[in-house]
Amino acid sequence: MRKTYQILLPLLLVCLAPLVASAQNTTTAQAGGSFMVQCPSTTPFHPTPSNSGDPEPDYTGPTALSSTLNGITFSTAANTDTQHPPYVSNGGQIKCQQISGGDGYMTEADGNQTFMFSFGPLSGLDNIKHGLPGTLLNADFNNPCIPTGSTTQVNCYYNSPTLPSSCGVSAPASCPTAGAAGIVAAQHPGSTVTDPTYDPTRPINTNAGIADPATIMTIGVMNGNIPGPLSAIDEDDEFFLTLSNVGMIMRPDLFEQHTVHFHGYPNASSYYDGVPDATWAINIGGSATYYYLAPDAGTYFWHCHITPPEHLQMGMVSQIYVRPRQNRVPLNHSLYASLAGGSGLPNTDASGQQSDLRTACHTETITHQDILCSVPLPQADSGFHQQLDPFIGKDGRLAATARLKYVYNDGDGSTWYDLDVPIQLHGFDPNFHFVGMTFNPEGFADMKDKYFLFNGRSYPDTIAVPGYNGLPGPTSACSGDPHAYNGNPDPCSGAIGTEDSDGRTRFSQPLATLIKLVQGERAALRIANLAVTEYQTLASLGLPMTMVGYQAKILRDQAGNDLFIKTNSINLGGGESLDAILDSCLVRDPANPLTCTTPVPTGTYFLYSPILDRLSNDAENFGGAMTEVLVCSSIDASGTCTF
Repeated sequence: MRKTYQILLPLLLVCLAPLVASAQNTTTAQAGGSFMVQCPSTTPFHPTPSNSGDPEPDYTGPTALSSTLNGITFSTAANTDTQHPPYVSNGGQIKCQQISGGDGYMTEADGNQTFMFSFGPLSGLDNIKHGLPGTLLNADFNNPCIPTGSTTQVNCYYNSPTLPSSCGVSAPASCPTAGAAGIVAAQHPGSTVTDPTYDPTRPINTNAGIADPATIMTIGVMNGNIPGPLSAIDEDDEFFLTLSNVGMIMRPDLFEQHTVHFHGYPNASSYYDGVPDATWAINIGGSATYYYLAPDAGTYFWHCHITPPEHLQMGMVSQIYVRPRQNRVPLNHSLYASLAGGSGLPNTDASGQQSDLRTACHTETITHQDILCSVPLPQADSGFHQQLDPFIGKDGRLAATARLKYVYNDGDGSTWYDLDVPIQLHGFDPNFHFVGMTFNPEGFADMKDKYFLFNGRSYPDTIAVPGYNGLPGPTSACSGDPHAYNGNPDPCSGAIGTEDSDGRTRFSQPLATLIKLVQGERAALRIANLAVTEYQTLASLGLPMTMVGYQAKILRDQAGNDLFIKTNSINLGGGESLDAILDSCLVRDPANPLTCTTPVPTGTYFLYSPILDRLSNDAENFGGAMTEVLVCSSIDASGTCTF
């Protein structure tokens, strides 16, 4: 039985949140409370502060790092203090993200609205709405600025005159000035400001983190996404993820704790593992920050570990992928040397990942073989060097300085690709969700998915993006307030919105899975399955598909033999992830794998489940687990495909 204070305190915090928010003035952010955010500007591993927009540092091999902590200097040079191991830097940055734990609604492709337990974004809000990861460099998360009338630089965090939601057609007349939980922006009568926590002395920023408890509640309640906010970091980053439990407004009888469990994520300590049997969980009205030093590259996923069958089925799932060090190898330098060391890298001792104890693969003798090695060397040096993406100019989405990307530290360029496509597989049982909102006992034994989802959408919503499938393209409204309501799906971002019980529309399904490729390009399908009841199968007809990784590990044995699987379908059970490369080329030049000699003909292809009952939206005769792949002759900067 829960202790009385564990039940009454969170309830009191939720009840007081509207009073706290409405008491704010226009110039002072709310202080205090138990919502806390952590995103440091420096750490011993990254002692130099970053500036907003700093690019990823080049990977030049392990380098000596000198740092002072509590009066003790840590260094790889002449460190004789055996109790304090030396520091070695492999680059990386400090990245931060903030999420809420609560509830919300989503819209199925047949029009039904479904109640969820869910995670929502509290940082990178505009990025998330546009289908991008919500993970930010610490300088962008903190948004340092000097407010008007001040001479002191402070962290300015999120600040917007409008709430990241909108009024639906049936909303009450009070909707333009009423926020979540009945908060009214009385400080701004007659104005267009709808966010009662807006501070006009600070610059508008809709991506930075949120430190103000009133704003966390105003934005966080009923703001659930399916899947939860996407995370993406680079190997060697330090990642700080803050979870704030804002409560379940539609289920005031529940006092659910929440956690973040990174399923399959290498983690030396149970402290940040999110399994409440071994560590802490977060009560309503509280926050906690998870810390990870980004491990091996690959595709991972995360979910709430409180009563997992219930919270996963209800929607508390999301994805994180880790980009490899190999992406950061300088132009014209050897990928093989980045693993094995040698003259191909520009650092002083010419060492590579083999000199890093975390990633080294000792295969010189039988007694030194490391069967857990995550980055085995290829059998031979292929001579592949880092280079610019060859599709610059043909694909307007690529920057002029875009380098080739890789799924793993392969050492030979075998996992190169041009486009990231994260796909979170999931399924919903509408009856279970209805019972979950109506205070009835939940029938776990009878749970059966009837909606099958790619990133929280079923076909045809999987391809609902601006300028395609009859949707209007971007309008002049897109250059104004990024949270302005412009239709559903939103023509500026393609995000799907659902009108919630407070009359506001929130964009709960921001991530489409429409894939666009120029002939010869390759897409990295980062696929994770957190469905509770079903295995998932995906098929691709007409487009070659190669499975290169499973459970965030490259398919390669310790002798360097690639175990890649060329296939037209893949299978995943619950709690599994894999990486597959979808290719728009049928035949490549053996001497230069970047050159396509026989491209896939331009046109529309499908990535779908071949299990027939998955190709429906409950009782409808169409839809389900399917999306489209457009193979184009060129793509412009707005993403428009030319066949």
